[in-house]
Amino acid sequence: MIRDDIKQAQIAAMKAGDKEARAAISLIQAAIKNRDIEVRTQATPPDDDTLVVEVLQKMKKQRSESIEMYRKGDREELAAAEEAEVAVIDRFLPRQMDEAETRAVIETIKAEIGAAGMKDMGRVMAELKGRHGSVLDMSKASGLVKAALAG
Repeated sequence: MIRDDIKQAQIAAMKAGDKEARAAISLIQAAIKNRDIEVRTQATPPDDDTLVVEVLQKMKKQRSESIEMYRKGDREELAAAEEAEVAVIDRFLPRQMDEAETRAVIETIKAEIGAAGMKDMGRVMAELKGRHGSVLDMSKASGLVKAALAG
């Protein structure tokens, strides 16, 4: 489980004296704990790895946005710190599907559910997220689904 990998990485970072990695992993663990508290009240909590991947993807997206803003503001040292955190987060994320794999999966789902046009986008996106949400960047997938349904 990804959660166990994170705990092991925390221990390794402490032993190695890697303060940056230890700090980033602590942030990851805090975000996961917050998410655990949020889902306690749900009738059917998501699979543990799915939950952890969602948290990691959200953290990565936030840092990517921060990096962009820091670069626009000419704050390279802050952007570098955020990039270091992204590198730590990436260590725990499963390999993401590339564009060709994503297109193939979208075409398969489109055929399976009989999606014909843009009115079916919600159904295709829901199915895509359900099957492959942990290995897809859903914002990029959204554009690919639009292209597949428009064409």
